[in-house]
Amino acid sequence: MSESEVRAAVEREMPGVRADLERLVRIPGIAFEGFDHSHVERSAEAVAELLRGCGLDVDIVRSGGQPAVIGRRAAPPGAPTVLLYAHHDVQPVGDRSLWESDPFEPVERDGRLYARGAADDKAGVMAHVAALRAYGDALPVGVVLFIEGEEEYGSDSLEQLLIEHRDEITSDVIVIADSGNWDIGVPALTTSLRGVVNCFVEVRTLDHAVHSGMFGGAVPDALTALVRLLSTLHDDAGDVAVEGLVGREGATVDYPEDRIRDEAGLADGVQFIGTGRITDRLWTKPAVAVLGIDAPSTSEAPNALVPAAKAKLNVRLAPGDDPKRAYAAIRAHLEKHAPWGAQVTVSLEHDGNPCVIDASGPMFDAARSAFRAAWDGTDPVDVGIGGSIPFIATFQEMFPDAAILVTGVEDPHARAHGPNESLHLGEFAKVCLAEALLLGNVAAARS
Repeated sequence: MSESEVRAAVEREMPGVRADLERLVRIPGIAFEGFDHSHVERSAEAVAELLRGCGLDVDIVRSGGQPAVIGRRAAPPGAPTVLLYAHHDVQPVGDRSLWESDPFEPVERDGRLYARGAADDKAGVMAHVAALRAYGDALPVGVVLFIEGEEEYGSDSLEQLLIEHRDEITSDVIVIADSGNWDIGVPALTTSLRGVVNCFVEVRTLDHAVHSGMFGGAVPDALTALVRLLSTLHDDAGDVAVEGLVGREGATVDYPEDRIRDEAGLADGVQFIGTGRITDRLWTKPAVAVLGIDAPSTSEAPNALVPAAKAKLNVRLAPGDDPKRAYAAIRAHLEKHAPWGAQVTVSLEHDGNPCVIDASGPMFDAARSAFRAAWDGTDPVDVGIGGSIPFIATFQEMFPDAAILVTGVEDPHARAHGPNESLHLGEFAKVCLAEALLLGNVAAARS
């Protein structure tokens, strides 16, 4: 198919693609503990039906976790095989009062489709489907679709699934549609991602609560001790102060401060933290955030010294760091800085590897050419991502000869993981076109 034929085919398919995307996002497939996992099963079945409709041989698989979907279609003689990854599970919605509409009822406002999973990552699933539908029986490459069912919950069973189905999914090119573009109107290839360590720190100063008037001033409470301990994680400039964490420089993309202030919704008067280039702080240096604290709520807190308090920490690791070594450094820091002899216990929740991708070679050229065409001549940008997709390192290790292209449907205003997540519908159409063109370019690059 010529480029003009691919364009026309994608345009023809977009109404149906959007309708199926809306059907997918109505399924609240949340893999977290405490949620109804029958919806994840429904989501997997819906994805399997979509892939069968594209002429793929489809299986729903699992290895102790939530269901993933594998679809296969053999390559024409001499053509390469492309693995297309996305995930069908979604984040919990959080506080529903912060949503302007039902998170599982898609609504269009100002050219954006609002719903949980609309961008992350059910649009990734549908971008793959759109490309397959555009080619129909004329697909120029072999494809394997791997649609995971617990990415948002940590991909705990992914590595075992890859091991068990390795022969079925080995490919020449891997397209991971779970990232984003640089801006509306500017496509991107993601070439580095930070790793992650999530851990808990608990501080104890008493074996039971005591009267704050009778003992306050001499006896430390655990919540104050925890606050003081957490304050040691950053220096006065806001840089991470944990000895042993790796940091690096080298991001070359300019990220204007007014743009990030707008995209993050930074409150008036609030300053940025850390030193160095903004892109280094976001992509190639460590970051520490306190995600939550277990302590009495203000509405129910008695006049008593709190005996124990617990915080959940999220640590983003620079490319080149090792999660196990980083966790040891974090634990050592917290234990060393325990105030007033407080008892400190640190425990790991989960971790994930950072990664760097060498985005050179014919398959990356094929991707950039497809992006340039889909965005009407705009060159794609190589970007880092401050977030983590730990399984990319697993793909790199298991399939060292495959070119790994990290793409996505999100833009800086998508608010993935937050209230009012949304998908820019105009950019989504370009993503679908880019993927279809990419498959043709990959075939041509190997011919």
